[in-house]
Amino acid sequence: MDIRKLQRAIVDGLEDVKAQNIAVFNTEHLTPLFERVIIASGTSNRQTKSLAASVRDAVKASGFPVLRTEGEANGEWIIVDCGAAVAHIMQPGIRTYYHLEEIWGAKPVRMKLGNGAPASLPKASTAQKEAVPDGPAKAAARKAPSKKAPAKSGATAKGVARKAPAARTAAAKPAITRTVGVKGAAPRPASRKSPLHKRSSAPTAKRPSRG
Repeated sequence: MDIRKLQRAIVDGLEDVKAQNIAVFNTEHLTPLFERVIIASGTSNRQTKSLAASVRDAVKASGFPVLRTEGEANGEWIIVDCGAAVAHIMQPGIRTYYHLEEIWGAKPVRMKLGNGAPASLPKASTAQKEAVPDGPAKAAARKAPSKKAPAKSGATAKGVARKAPAARTAAAKPAITRTVGVKGAAPRPASRKSPLHKRSSAPTAKRPSRG
């Protein structure tokens, strides 16, 4: 059996119904039961069932047997066992949850699809390295953008501009307190003349002249 023709037939059957994210992996070093695992996504139960039927027809048309098909009753995850190759047709949520690429994805097989794109997805580690730039830009990309204060409206800004000089003028002038004429203020104590002043200001008595 030519494994390349078989995997080509399975991929062609998936492409005929517009399967998404087709990936082909070599599993010869992992298990003696099959040589290829092919994973593809369908957006609904109807599409996954149509993909499984298209794969069966394409494989049989190429002269290869289809041993069994499982999961068509549910449609979320359908397995088409073609002997040396096994096709897993899954909805995106199921594919993300089980992530079969971690089990079978050690050796991806490069194949050209009908649109010229490769039939294998890059590994998660490679995708993360390509997404983050190197060098100084890498540190800058991690920093969250600084939030700028919202600009004030024209009326508010004008009001602040008008009030600002008055506030500065009031602050520049010292406060003056006046106690004269203030109601309730305590009267100033009258100045007291010293006793010496009284003695000096009293009229002196004239002594009677002798003689």
